[in-house]
Amino acid sequence: MTDSHTDTNAAADGDNTSASTETGLRAFLRGRSELGVCALLLAIGVLVLSDALSMDTDFAQRGPVGPRTVPIVVGVALLVVAVLLAVDVLRGGKGEAEGGEDIDLSAPGDWRTVMLLAGVFLANAILIDPLGFPISGALLFWGSAYALGSRAFDRDPLIAAVLSTVTFFVFDRLLAVPLPGGPLMEVL
Repeated sequence: MTDSHTDTNAAADGDNTSASTETGLRAFLRGRSELGVCALLLAIGVLVLSDALSMDTDFAQRGPVGPRTVPIVVGVALLVVAVLLAVDVLRGGKGEAEGGEDIDLSAPGDWRTVMLLAGVFLANAILIDPLGFPISGALLFWGSAYALGSRAFDRDPLIAAVLSTVTFFVFDRLLAVPLPGGPLMEVL
């Protein structure tokens, strides 16, 4: 009887060792959930850099700064931020828990706004080729303002049209990033 009791205790001690290791790892990670954000930033940084370095730039190179420059800078910045955040978290740094935000965590989400914004973005994706960027962009800007609560029907469409046209000119003419002009291509 003593031998079976000893075997049971040995098995229980073996289970406690594996459980304490798992608990130790869980306890270590429990206070450091920001490491997940670090891993995400690191993965996105590696993805951005790998895409930027494999980009074919012959068609768009017009000067010493080509289309790879911004993605490389963004990718490197993502990697640097991921490493700095990981070092801070491992040294005991923590983000402030809802300190500066005035939100009610028990209130339900505003699904109407989310669905309106999703619909506006989907409509822009569908309409950008047939209508061109100036028109679809104006609809995107105006629809986003409406979804977020603006009801200035006399002012918002005008601001959206100006923003869309300026954005079209900056990308298409100044940065040489071709955007579809649509029916307004002859006018613009």
